[in-house]
Amino acid sequence: MSTEAEEISINEQFEELINSEDKAPLREFLNHLNISDVADLIYDYEDYEEVIIENMAVHRAAGVFKILDIGPQKRIIKKMPPHKTAELLNELPPDDRTDFLEELPKAAIRDLIKLLNHEERKITLSMLGYPEDSVGRLMTPDYVYVYKYQTVEEAFATIRKVAKNSETIDVIYVINEEGELIDDLRIRDLILAPPYKRIEDLIDGRIIALNVHDDQEQASQVFKMNNRVALPVTDDNNILLGIVTIDDMFWVADEEYSEDIQKIGGTEALDEPYLDIALHKLIKKRVVWLIVLFLSEMLTTTAMTFFSDEIEKALVLSFFIPLIMSSGGNSGSQASTLIIQAMAIGEITIADWWRVMRREILSGLLLGAILGVIGFCRIWLWHFMMSYGIIKDVYGEHWLLIAFTIGFSLIGVVLWGTLSGSMLPIVLKRLGADPATSSAPFVATLVDVTGIVIYFSVAYIFLQGVLL
Repeated sequence: MSTEAEEISINEQFEELINSEDKAPLREFLNHLNISDVADLIYDYEDYEEVIIENMAVHRAAGVFKILDIGPQKRIIKKMPPHKTAELLNELPPDDRTDFLEELPKAAIRDLIKLLNHEERKITLSMLGYPEDSVGRLMTPDYVYVYKYQTVEEAFATIRKVAKNSETIDVIYVINEEGELIDDLRIRDLILAPPYKRIEDLIDGRIIALNVHDDQEQASQVFKMNNRVALPVTDDNNILLGIVTIDDMFWVADEEYSEDIQKIGGTEALDEPYLDIALHKLIKKRVVWLIVLFLSEMLTTTAMTFFSDEIEKALVLSFFIPLIMSSGGNSGSQASTLIIQAMAIGEITIADWWRVMRREILSGLLLGAILGVIGFCRIWLWHFMMSYGIIKDVYGEHWLLIAFTIGFSLIGVVLWGTLSGSMLPIVLKRLGADPATSSAPFVATLVDVTGIVIYFSVAYIFLQGVLL
């Protein structure tokens, strides 16, 4: 990445060149910059974003375009003339082109696909035909394959002939005459092998492949567990269709992380950058969860209404309702976030539910006990200060029973919060739903309602016949 001084220099040079009638110096300047620096220029000079792309060599323009956010991508395509758009789209790798097109309205997709040449159009339509979150949307058909009967020397001849347009040549794929995947070979294995050696003598049969219909998040786990830079993609008949590379998996991991964070925050996942998404779409993404949470919180009001007589008899109990509710909600949110994150990276599975429950029972009891002691000490300290006339007497002669009520209520509410927060994501996963939808606000709302019930139930035990 450029330093701050270099960025200032690059911007100054660009401002000087962009206003010149002769665009040759501008093209030379842009084509010698790092791709990331050109992307920064596009973000800094939105009014000239399409001019920047148009004045670059097409292969470098494609390299810049694919790393931009969807907002600038849409604006550039809209501003550029059709022939320049056609050049850019045809130059983009199939997986990056498909990723961009799937973010557009159907009418726009149809218009842009018409600009592709026959071969690229065929590839794009094929990839767009796969489910949205499937490996088929990520794969590229640009890879190198050889036949098992070839020699190492013949394999290198094939590599020299076709590898220029391939996504990667770190891995070479071995197929038979029917196109079925047999194995893959690292390029180092070919380099170190004698030229006369046959490919079939080098393979070991330990092939790891993805199915074209596999979920992208599942594929990301396969990459992680097997430490691969690329994996082949086959159909149900083991025909090699393409490959998925590690950079695609980085993109998937980033997308999944962003979606989970947004869902944990109590909103639907945004399909576009925050500043680019239309206001009505942003409202639509947020309002559903707010309505659900609002209706859920009405249950809290109902629960408090049910205990209205008790609150009227012992007004002092109402002082601690926010304390009890927030403690349970916070502990539930903590547990929910920890479990969702652990499930996302494969640390725990549905089968680990009992181990998780045991840990959360113990954690809930200990955390609740700690908060309960603090709550007890708070009431004791308040009573101590009241006894010396420092502050107004609020708790009266039954301060000790109130202190025990708060202490044990906190244990119960925090325990319930940790159990709810940890088990709800696992239950949703078992039902086939996204665990992230058991967002922290939802868990907090659930614990609020039950926390009121737990609080007044404990109050009955300690204060019945005294204040209640």
